[in-house]
Amino acid sequence: MLKVILVDDEIFVRKGMHELINWDELHMEIIGEAENGLEALKMVECLQPDVVITDIRMPILDGLELIRAVEKLPHLEPVFIIISGYHDFKYAQQAIRYGVHDYILKPVDDEEMTATLLKSANRISNKRKHLLLPEEQASNLILEDMIKGQVRKEDEHRYAEVLGIQCTSSLLVALLELQKGLAERKVTIEELRAAVQCLEVDLSNIFVIEQQSSRFALLLLWHEHDQEDSTIRDKLHDIHMKLSKRLNLDIGLYAGTLVKKIGDVPQSNQEAKEAARHKFAEEGGVVQYTEIKDKPLYVFNVYQDEVDQLILSLEEGNRPAYHKIVEDKFKLFQVNRFSPQAVTGSLMRSITGILAVAKEMGGNDQGLQQLKELAEQGHDGWNLRLLKNAFLHALEEAESYISLLRSEQSKGDIHKIKRYIDTHYTENISLKSIAALFYMNPVYLGRLFRKSYNLYFNEYLLSLRIQEAKKLLRQTDLRMYEVAARVGFQNADYFVTQFEKLVTFSPTEYRNRIKKNDQRGAR
Repeated sequence: MLKVILVDDEIFVRKGMHELINWDELHMEIIGEAENGLEALKMVECLQPDVVITDIRMPILDGLELIRAVEKLPHLEPVFIIISGYHDFKYAQQAIRYGVHDYILKPVDDEEMTATLLKSANRISNKRKHLLLPEEQASNLILEDMIKGQVRKEDEHRYAEVLGIQCTSSLLVALLELQKGLAERKVTIEELRAAVQCLEVDLSNIFVIEQQSSRFALLLLWHEHDQEDSTIRDKLHDIHMKLSKRLNLDIGLYAGTLVKKIGDVPQSNQEAKEAARHKFAEEGGVVQYTEIKDKPLYVFNVYQDEVDQLILSLEEGNRPAYHKIVEDKFKLFQVNRFSPQAVTGSLMRSITGILAVAKEMGGNDQGLQQLKELAEQGHDGWNLRLLKNAFLHALEEAESYISLLRSEQSKGDIHKIKRYIDTHYTENISLKSIAALFYMNPVYLGRLFRKSYNLYFNEYLLSLRIQEAKKLLRQTDLRMYEVAARVGFQNADYFVTQFEKLVTFSPTEYRNRIKKNDQRGAR
């Protein structure tokens, strides 16, 4: 059984710990309790516990002072677990520097505490060496301190002990980006750590730190005998290939250079960040700082006529044309070494122009969802292939939406045109003159009219004129050439011909039939 001491100035917290944890199952027993650090120090000297669970804020001697005092005692290496109601990051940092195994906030969660105690038991059973077991990962706080350069020089040896860094080891920071574009799938840090542990790569260790939803930092411990440039490159490509396959995702791996000291880890991290800025300029998914450090990145001005040409081909529905424009554009991104920000800026100019076209046609952003998502996404989580494909799909969606808006707009226009014909049919109008009036192509107008009303334009115009002519023949004594002129015919003979075609007898016969019917009615 492992021996545990509880240190807290609040008795109900100590009593609660008795009830909260199943100590027997953990093969642990509470051998003592103390209400302040001084009392606990004497107890540690006397009882020599394996685990000390202590609060930070206590009278006489606080938790951190207790840890410092125990550290000076010979032949004692208890595992310290801090519990505190004070969510103060500075305390956590200090605690880690003194070798604290974990930092837990009150109220204590039984599952979290049980998991921490299990880790403590494993640590103790491994002869109290400050090394992590192969299947475990270093605390994010420790690793983040190292990457951010927040480790004091006098504390470097302790960090090295905790991480198992030998004096002959070198360290390298590589940023790992999961390139999934707009895909919903998320990879947890636990899933990535499991994948990393399954890698068969000859390295001392690989630690994983989560930075953003799609980006992680890897701290790689490198053997002394594997520090040739070609070996480093081969191993990075091996890691890239195996992780890509295991996670079934495109991956970007951006590596800094090897450093010997913990204090130099931030330098490797900055180099990895610089390598990441070249991700659209390099092929293969692995970018090393040593390969790009002397290569400049350029931000080219994208001329408006290039954007206009893309939008024009999109409006015309010329898919092959705008596909070629995009293919050429993305080749330019790589050949001319565009930075991620330059690529994003270039695409945003095109996206903004397309959104403006849709708005002018009465549309909105909802009809261009893929373009909208691309605009909001930024450049993280993309490689050029994924970005190009997503952009092309978004353009195809935009092409369909613009076509729909044009169709709806045309429907509105054709109703206006029909109302114009209904009002002006007695005038000298034609398909050509109306098309010019409404700024339309006459052939397109003719097809649109027939599609909308199932009649040719000339048939509809003729039917209106003949109906009005019949009315004039019934209600007036106008002569034929006068009737013809009144309803829009320039030639009386042509009027008669068209009347006979539609009514089956001449205008005169039509008028005479009406008169005969009137005479019969008079008798």
